[in-house]
Amino acid sequence: MNDSQGRAAAAAGTATARTGKGLRRDAAENRARLLRAAWEAFAEHGADAGVEEIARRAGVGMGTLYRRFPTKDALINELSEVIFESILEYARMSAALGTDRAPGAPSGLEESLFHMGEVMASHHGCLARLWQASPPPEQDERRTELWQLMGQMLDQAKATGDVRPELTLTDVYLSVLALRSLIDDTAGTGPDLWRRYLEVVLAGFRPTPGARPLAYQPADDTLVTRGIPKHRH
Repeated sequence: MNDSQGRAAAAAGTATARTGKGLRRDAAENRARLLRAAWEAFAEHGADAGVEEIARRAGVGMGTLYRRFPTKDALINELSEVIFESILEYARMSAALGTDRAPGAPSGLEESLFHMGEVMASHHGCLARLWQASPPPEQDERRTELWQLMGQMLDQAKATGDVRPELTLTDVYLSVLALRSLIDDTAGTGPDLWRRYLEVVLAGFRPTPGARPLAYQPADDTLVTRGIPKHRH
């Protein structure tokens, strides 16, 4: 297992533990089984997967399901929370490394984007709400933190010459939205296509001698940074 894979495993473990904290052992085990079953069912059938099928796959009764998740929406929201927590934990660890990486190693920004792809591809079928901030971004401290970290890693990548100096946080954010849609749309026919797409996107992020300058102005970063204090360089 390489350093990146080790950080991914640690992030997933921390996220799962955090979202399930405070439960008795049997309740925590039922919750974990239900989430695994929901991931499988949504991956196969999309958002139309029924709660009866999820309970059957988890090996629990409907009463147990409804005690943990009173509605289907509550279950989908919990799935989104677990996915988001894993992404956030990895971003924390990757940003903390700063530019202290082996020569030629991917930047923290690149590693974090590939980790987002890995996590989303593992849970396709229930990604529609992942980047919908509710409450709004200015009131959601975790989403604020994530995009602060992504902004920090973007600055680090600019400082080391790994990305174009004109790249903005909005460019990064839009690439994540596109990646989410591609993963959900191609999971059944080409589950690894997102990797190729992300490689193409990252190639466009990198500075290339003689490349034509970008013709269009970047979108206003308030699309991403509403309520997020300016990250420090």
